[in-house]
Amino acid sequence: MQHYFLNQPLAIDQVVAIPSLIKKHWLKVMRAVDGTKAEFVDDAQNVFIGELINSQIEPAIKIIESKPFNAELPFSITIACGVAKNDKADWMVRKATEMGVDRIIFFAGDWSIAKWQPNRVNKKLERLNTIALSAAEQSHRNRVPVVEYQAKLNTIVSADYDQKVVAYEESAKAGEESMLHQTVNQMQPNDSMVAVFGPEGGISPREIELLTDQQVQPVGLGPRILRTETAPLYLLAAISAFSELS
Repeated sequence: MQHYFLNQPLAIDQVVAIPSLIKKHWLKVMRAVDGTKAEFVDDAQNVFIGELINSQIEPAIKIIESKPFNAELPFSITIACGVAKNDKADWMVRKATEMGVDRIIFFAGDWSIAKWQPNRVNKKLERLNTIALSAAEQSHRNRVPVVEYQAKLNTIVSADYDQKVVAYEESAKAGEESMLHQTVNQMQPNDSMVAVFGPEGGISPREIELLTDQQVQPVGLGPRILRTETAPLYLLAAISAFSELS
C-alpha cells in the first residue's frame, strides 16, 4: 500500500483534494483507480486509510478509517554531519530517513574537503528535503525529517538537547565501546539527542575542544573506522537495537 503525507488535518469521511505531486505518482505511476486505497499521514502525524474517488472527473481522496501506527524511534535524533563530497549527502539522507532520523544538519567542518558555496545551499537543501520526503514515504514514516545547513558547529551543539555525542575516531582506537550504550540507556521516551560526525577529513582538535566545552560526549562506534556517510547509519541502527529490539 502506498504511503503519502498530507499537510492538513484529516478525519474519517472527509474528502480531500489530491496534491499534484501525489496525483502524479499515485494515479500515473502507480495507476490507481477508483477504490484504490493508500495510507495518508496528516499534519499531526496520524495515519489514515483513504481511497481514490472520482478518478475520471475530479480525483479526490475519501478518508475511510484511521490506522493506529507509529514507525518512529522512541527518541528524537538529530544527525550533524560535516559536508561530504559527491552524492554522499544524498545517499546518507535517504538511508538515515529510512532508519528513523528526525533532523539532519550539515555543517562546514574545519577539515571538510567539500565546500557548499553560499549561492548553492538553498538548491542543495531543496533537493535533500525532496529525497527525505521520498524516503519517508517509502519507509512508511509518521514524519518527514528536516534537512538543514548551518555554517558553524557551535551553533548546532549549543541548542537544547537531552544528550549530545560526537563519534570520535580516537575513542574507537582507544577501545572505548560502552559510552554510546550507556547514553542511550539513560534516555527516556521523547528525549532528544544530537550526534556529531566529521567530514572525510575528520573532526579537528579545535572542534573536539569546542564540543567537549559544550558537554558533548565523545563515543566510539566499534573497532572499525567508518566512512562519514556510514557512521550516522551505524549510530541509528545501534539506537534502534538498544531501544526497540531489546
